[in-house]
Amino acid sequence: MSSPEEQLQKYVQHCQDLMAHAWVVRAFLRHADEIENFPELTNTCRAIFDIARALETRVDDPLGYFKMLNKKLGKFRVAVEQFAGDVPEISTHTNYIQSLISLRACARELEVTLNSARTVAQTAK
Repeated sequence: MSSPEEQLQKYVQHCQDLMAHAWVVRAFLRHADEIENFPELTNTCRAIFDIARALETRVDDPLGYFKMLNKKLGKFRVAVEQFAGDVPEISTHTNYIQSLISLRACARELEVTLNSARTVAQTAK
């Protein structure tokens, strides 16, 4: 059985894996032709950048990582849902639909993992 510290580090790695998916969506959006006509895509890119960079500074400190995730997750979820509202106007292309599915799954799984990490952290005290 893993120690609480090992379990928290596994949760950090899982979140980093999720953030890699979000980062790829960010790269797609930044290079999409539609970004010129839909500046709101920049807000989605910025939100992904913000949470990813904030988290990566704490990968070696699981408690700090999840504290930061708790701080940044709400803003990220808001940006994802704003993106969801914008997608139908921007494009019905599969790339946009799949990007939205990916970001929603990322936000949902980050929240699940954060809750799991909280439980483990409480038992470690």
